[in-house]
Amino acid sequence: MKRLWLSALSVLSFVALSSPLSVRAQSAEGIRDSVHVADNYQFIPNITYRTASNWEAKLDLFEPRNLKGPNPTIMFFHGGGWTNGTKEASTLSLLPYLQMGWTVVNVEYRMTNVALAPAAVEDARCALRWIYRNAAQYNFDTSKIITSGQSAGGHLALITGVLPASAGFDNTCPGDRAGGASSTSPANTDELKVAAIVDWYGIADVNELLSGANQRSWAVAWMGGMRPNREQLAKQVSPLTYVRAGIPPIISVHGDADPVVPYAQKQRLHQALAKAGVPHELVTIPNGKHGGFTDEENLKAYAAIRTFLSQHGLPTSASDKATPLSAGR
Repeated sequence: MKRLWLSALSVLSFVALSSPLSVRAQSAEGIRDSVHVADNYQFIPNITYRTASNWEAKLDLFEPRNLKGPNPTIMFFHGGGWTNGTKEASTLSLLPYLQMGWTVVNVEYRMTNVALAPAAVEDARCALRWIYRNAAQYNFDTSKIITSGQSAGGHLALITGVLPASAGFDNTCPGDRAGGASSTSPANTDELKVAAIVDWYGIADVNELLSGANQRSWAVAWMGGMRPNREQLAKQVSPLTYVRAGIPPIISVHGDADPVVPYAQKQRLHQALAKAGVPHELVTIPNGKHGGFTDEENLKAYAAIRTFLSQHGLPTSASDKATPLSAGR
């Protein structure tokens, strides 16, 4: 497995090109943060976490050097309507978490040209189980895992964090003790905890995108067109289906003029979270479209994310000693 050191030049270039951080990259603080990332991280690319549909599912790992113990860890999923996109294209979106000192796991998954739904959901859950199985080797803190992603990746971040093992999407994951894995590895029926979910304009209700005014061709393609059970399957892979007390705190960022993923979906999700007593926050970008937010809008969103994570006991800097609130939003 090849490990690559992040160069200061490459990280500074990432920051200069990244919309969410371009304002800070102009300042001494932004440059200092960039140099800190370059000096303190190593990059391990293309680790195979499972093989399915004759296809190797890979992830990239960004980890602080010389870790002495478990480190907070974020799983990130790229967008693309479950039909396109790459983990590499999302690298710039990882920078805020690298600056917080987190370990970052950047996950790819099967898309429509490889396998239809629910393959992407199965892969996402298997990636979470891979993190648990390899926690000791890579110093993942399994008590401080957050999931995040954009658009279809936001959907996968949500569904990964709220699915119970009983939903059955973990059944094909490697690592079941019955299959010969170590007794310290989680069985596929074990419940795995996620500490929080950071959702960027993700899909909450897949069914709504299959017909009517909000029909989306990419959602229809992912669900397999006219599959006889597609409405039932769409419900099974919709985060709204699993809203209940005890799921992780969720913060969402969504533009109220999003032409791709209806903003009303996110409103319904957060209304359901409030009814269930789940800590949550919806960061609305006024007149915001499907991503492409301004520097100021992104900085506002990241400020809200940092506050939200800190309130729930999750560090937002390498030296942070956050204390969770006793009550959610």
